[in-house]
Amino acid sequence: MFKNYFKTAWRNLMNNKFYSALNIIGLTVGLAVGLLILLWVNDERSFDRFNRDAANIYRVNTALGTGLSKGVYDVTQATIAFHALKEVPGVKNAVRIMGNGDYASFSYGSKVLSGNQGLFVDSSFFKVFDYKLLKGSREQPFSGPQSVIITQTAAQRFFGAADPMGKILVANNKESFTVSGIMADFPENSSFKADLLFPTSLCQKRYQVQGSYWPSLDEDWGNYAWGTYLQLQPGVSITAVADQLTKINVKHQPGFKPIEIGEYRLQPLTDIHLHAPDGSGEGKQLVNIFTIVAMLILGIAVINYINLSTARAMLRAKEVSLRKIIGAGRQQLITQFVIETFLFFIITLCLAFVLMTALMPLYNNIAGKQMHINVLDAGLWKVIGFTVLAAMLASGIYPALLLSSFEPLNALKGKLSWGIGNIAFRKVLVVCQFVCSIGLIIGTVIIHRQLSFIREKKLGYDKSYVFSFNMRNMKDHLDAVAATLRSQPAIQGVTTASGNIVSVPNATVDIRWEGKDPNLSFFVHPLGIDKDFLDFFKLQLASGANFTGSKADSAHFILNETAVKEAGIKDPLGKSLTFYGNTGTIIGVVKDFHFASLKEKIQPFIFYYRPVSNQLFVRTTAGQSAAAIKAVEKLWPQYNTDFPLEYRFMDETFDNLYRSDRQTGALFDYFTIIAILISCLGLFGLATYAAHVKVKEIGIRKALGASVLNIAAMLSRDFLTLIIIAIIIAMPVAWWAVDQWLVNFAYRVTIRWWVFVTAGVGALLIALGTVSFQAIKAALANPVKSLRAE
Repeated sequence: MFKNYFKTAWRNLMNNKFYSALNIIGLTVGLAVGLLILLWVNDERSFDRFNRDAANIYRVNTALGTGLSKGVYDVTQATIAFHALKEVPGVKNAVRIMGNGDYASFSYGSKVLSGNQGLFVDSSFFKVFDYKLLKGSREQPFSGPQSVIITQTAAQRFFGAADPMGKILVANNKESFTVSGIMADFPENSSFKADLLFPTSLCQKRYQVQGSYWPSLDEDWGNYAWGTYLQLQPGVSITAVADQLTKINVKHQPGFKPIEIGEYRLQPLTDIHLHAPDGSGEGKQLVNIFTIVAMLILGIAVINYINLSTARAMLRAKEVSLRKIIGAGRQQLITQFVIETFLFFIITLCLAFVLMTALMPLYNNIAGKQMHINVLDAGLWKVIGFTVLAAMLASGIYPALLLSSFEPLNALKGKLSWGIGNIAFRKVLVVCQFVCSIGLIIGTVIIHRQLSFIREKKLGYDKSYVFSFNMRNMKDHLDAVAATLRSQPAIQGVTTASGNIVSVPNATVDIRWEGKDPNLSFFVHPLGIDKDFLDFFKLQLASGANFTGSKADSAHFILNETAVKEAGIKDPLGKSLTFYGNTGTIIGVVKDFHFASLKEKIQPFIFYYRPVSNQLFVRTTAGQSAAAIKAVEKLWPQYNTDFPLEYRFMDETFDNLYRSDRQTGALFDYFTIIAILISCLGLFGLATYAAHVKVKEIGIRKALGASVLNIAAMLSRDFLTLIIIAIIIAMPVAWWAVDQWLVNFAYRVTIRWWVFVTAGVGALLIALGTVSFQAIKAALANPVKSLRAE
């Protein structure tokens, strides 16, 4: 029986090659693209869930500041983990993590490698998290402060096939580290990434050497630089734990209020990737958007199948009627049509796998992922199984019920009536298709306008043709280095700073000023600069003066306008201010500038004088960048024989702030094109069908003198009406959706009416072109051939 069903389904597929091809192409593209998007969604939602106890692991975040500078940050002092283990009930384990950028290169024998990413971690790292330690002890992974754990890939780079255990890596040609463990590479869906892990005891050792103000790492209450992760007992109240941590912080810093030193909040490990420390979910929102886009594209493909299947149902009415007359029951007919749908999906799924495999490298490049299709992955089949089953049910049941419902005698007499309901249903589906397509067009236009706005917005400083690098040993000879570089024709100027003005993430509340309200906590972003910095970047002073380079500048500060406003300082020039324990005066106020992503509002900023810093900035001119870099490369070996030169242009650093948004924009481009393509395939099929069923009417009209334009207009009118309805529905829905996306930007474009009109007109022209081709072809046909049968 089933063999018969499949044989009939295959014959029907081959006998209608044109419509079968349209269905297969639409379903294949829809399934392939929809599944690729859902695989991305599944990957985003899987971050950190490979940890078996992920549900009980939390990151401790710190809420600091008041007013405009109020924020929640993903760092704490190192000592919080120490006291949480000792004093807070329900804390099973704790681990501290901090990036280690102290070492530019590592060497083993004659092999020197740079660009390695390091982390400081506690020995409890492998107890809290389920990262695989291939060699070494999970209980005591570090053999001492001068030990290191390296990943499998790093081990191959340094040691090849040799066993790395016990071997020595030399950092910066100074410090030696013994390899005490080999771990598997961090999974792609891990929030942590590193090549080397160093023990926090190494930081403890530095406290002893440097004679820090704080006696030890476990008692350092002033440095908010560590990621703190707590593993709690099941059922423990995270609010109660956070409150106890806040009380501990206040107890150990008498004289300070929580608003000044921080209140703690616990964030689930599984939320970290998609949610900011304050709980806002830009990443979650993006995942939801892409889930909807995947559903839209799959829906458009399924709608095509339903529309083409039901539209051609009249051509199969006699076949169904004959089956009924010779004894076929409705259940058998439904089974037949469901099997036809199943066969379609088996073919399209196989083709979709081929297409997905071919597209995966391009897709990974655009999305910034490293996904691959692993046929043994249960998660992959879960996504595929659910998607295909849902699509099959949606596209198979209605056509099967409809095709099996004919009255045999009426169908054989040619008196088959569809009824208003069926025709209306098909029209609704066409409208739904184009609502989705038009919405994607509008979304794409808005995303590109916002990204263009970001690129073109004046930041308050000039970053063009500027590259920077860490001077390392050069800083001890800064005057000679600066003089040599300034003498080069390709170099316009140089300056130094303690960080990059494009992105200044570090901040502090260690600031006091004359007339400070005791209930106000001022959270400020600091940057140490030399006397040339403001002029170099063309930062404008609103009032006051720049640093002069004299010794007196060590007690001088320059604030931005937001800092003055937030602090409530009137007539700030000459007012006393204490920063990092250094008391001085405010000598200038610089106009506000953007030192972070445009998703964030401008926050308080302070410049302090630092004549020699690690970061050197070089400004060149258009077309002279190569010569300027060559001049630096020539100078570099005189001072840094042990380190490679690593430079980066500020435009590149700025663009990296919006990498995910650019990826979103690029993906939306492709998704929109695909959605329109699938929609137009369906529209083309329906137009072809309409021309086919009206072939005699067209012949009669032509015989009575109707022009080609009249006939083309008659065939196109109904379809274009549906597109106009889709435009009217899509506009408010799309406006709401893009407005929700733009909420993530503190500085954003205005949503203009012409965007919607352009998208609507564009969709209308695409649809008109699709329908008109078939309509004109039908109108040009010889009427004699269509009327001969009469």
